[in-house]
Amino acid sequence: MKYLPLMTLILAAPAAAQDQPSPARLKADVEKLVSFGTRHTLSAQDDPAQGIGAARAWAGGELTRIADACNGCIVVSNIARTMVSPRTPAGANIVDVLGFQQGSDPKRVVIVGAHIDSRVTDVMDAKGIAPGANDNGSGSALVLEAARLLSQQKFRATIVYVLFSGEEQGLLGAQLLSETARDKGWTVSAMLNNDIVGNSLGQGGVRDAARVRVFSEGIRMSEDLPAQIARRGNGGEDDGPSRTLAKAIDGVAGKIPGGLDVFVDRRPDRFGRGGDHEPFLKLGFPAVRFSSSVENWDAQHQDLRTEKGVTYGDTIDRMDFTYLAKVTAINVATIRRLAAAPAAPDKVTIAGDLSRDTNVSWAAIPGAVGYRVRWRRSDAQDWTGTLDVKTTQTVLRNVPVDDHLIGVASLAADGAESLVTFGERARRQ
Repeated sequence: MKYLPLMTLILAAPAAAQDQPSPARLKADVEKLVSFGTRHTLSAQDDPAQGIGAARAWAGGELTRIADACNGCIVVSNIARTMVSPRTPAGANIVDVLGFQQGSDPKRVVIVGAHIDSRVTDVMDAKGIAPGANDNGSGSALVLEAARLLSQQKFRATIVYVLFSGEEQGLLGAQLLSETARDKGWTVSAMLNNDIVGNSLGQGGVRDAARVRVFSEGIRMSEDLPAQIARRGNGGEDDGPSRTLAKAIDGVAGKIPGGLDVFVDRRPDRFGRGGDHEPFLKLGFPAVRFSSSVENWDAQHQDLRTEKGVTYGDTIDRMDFTYLAKVTAINVATIRRLAAAPAAPDKVTIAGDLSRDTNVSWAAIPGAVGYRVRWRRSDAQDWTGTLDVKTTQTVLRNVPVDDHLIGVASLAADGAESLVTFGERARRQ
């Protein structure tokens, strides 16, 4: 992978009123993706007009055009690996299309991604027409639109825009990138997975254009049993990094005029199902999934057909591009905040046994000008108390540790705030 030279930091400014996601641009991108016939991972790799290869080439070209418009602020590249799985028994060339928007800290990244591949009823059918308009042309268009909007600014963290292949074959592209992040030593501040984010009309005619679901784990998939026991003892079941990310997204969304309400769905994904954020969770990275508030299962993983008066297929006419633009806006605002902020504290230690006061301490974070200590009563879900400090330790007077949960975030000079790191009891030697 190529990286741009280190760039001087220019703090991100709020988006101008006209700098908003465009429903028309999102629709045009989905229409183009649908035009490739199928984007099945096992479809044509080298046909210029049809199949996964053509779709990936087009997406890479779009990222390149965005990069050209910002004087090369994004470096476009692919990563690839031949991968064997139950759905790729003969092996498949799994290619992820990436755009790197270099920050002042090239090793700390915020990832926004979506899978570009599509499928029909038979997951092994690589030739049937699979429009994949909502699943997942919607997420792919969102990633490209986010790049258009964010590329005009510079940030501390590097933003990685990714279009995954192989999601329908077993989350293969996400596995490839998550392992790449681990092997290259990236600090992943957040991974935002967008999958089925472009419809507001669901099964049975249920309509919800006011909310978007954000799925997140509480107890970390990557934690071993002793770590899980420790988190239980600290009362942090609802404050793992991914749940903290989901709560932060909820807070960001609440400040967008005319935007969507975030439904913080307290499980890693829809019941019994999964997505491209999961390989990142397995490696301990904070990751969440955005998905429409209501789903239309007649439009997911279906051959195009009409049976007994029911129309099946993932076609563009079922989508709501005003709704998709609002989901895009939440992603963009979240990335702006996290990429402008310093890294979150690596670990926060609390102490206060047999006391009305709680001692809080953490290690200094490069680039942080201060820290925000947050707390809440242990019967509450959201932080209620805050204290901004310049030091790396403080005492919370009359905030007894027995009855309160505590965390710390890093602050930038412009007030951009990292995710909150949950406070834990120091382990006994």
